[in-house]
Amino acid sequence: MHIGIIMDGNGRWASRRHLPRSAGHRAGAKAVDAIVAAAARGSVDTLSLYAFSAANWGRPNAEVNGLFNLLHHQLLTQTKKCLEQSIRINVIGRRDRLSADLIGLIERSEKATAHCTTMLLRIAVDYSAQHSLIETCRRLRAEGDIDRSRFIAELAEVDHSALSVPAVDLLIRTGGEKRLSDFLLWECAYAELHFVDCLWPDFDEAAFSQALEEYARRDRRFGQVASLEAAKSRHG
Repeated sequence: MHIGIIMDGNGRWASRRHLPRSAGHRAGAKAVDAIVAAAARGSVDTLSLYAFSAANWGRPNAEVNGLFNLLHHQLLTQTKKCLEQSIRINVIGRRDRLSADLIGLIERSEKATAHCTTMLLRIAVDYSAQHSLIETCRRLRAEGDIDRSRFIAELAEVDHSALSVPAVDLLIRTGGEKRLSDFLLWECAYAELHFVDCLWPDFDEAAFSQALEEYARRDRRFGQVASLEAAKSRHG
């Protein structure tokens, strides 16, 4: 099972408490730790988290710097925990605009956890699905006839994806907004969408379990017609 999460609402969580936005991001990082652990204990094979979008560069410099400092800290402290839980780390997205220090830390975390098998944790940093799709097409333009598998392989290369991962089964977005915000557009073609009003720092294991329960009740037909046997099974 592949779950994607758009972790929205850190800033509003802080504002409602009259705290700086940085406090919301730190609280959001704690929520990440809890949900990663819960996913690893469950049946989740791949967990993709939207940490920093390409559009986020437009935020104030102080906030951007704070987000990258937090990411740096999380990689330093959480890699050991991921090793203990056999969670493989993979940072997807552009790397040409990241600092050399951060790239080195990303590569060390990925290398240290490359043998882990319980779950693949993908962290999207400087990520834009539109950019990834355009860049993939640009790289393949001279090859002529391109089939689906070749396109997917090149898309993974563009995104620095460590493994060929399955399409997203369930996409969760917190914060009350109902949009994809340029996240995994190709991979979410048939994803089930789960939107919750809860702000990300308040999204806990109970809310995660509720999302999984809701997903289990969905009828996934992928454009086809459900079989009579499947319909009877769902309705008892």
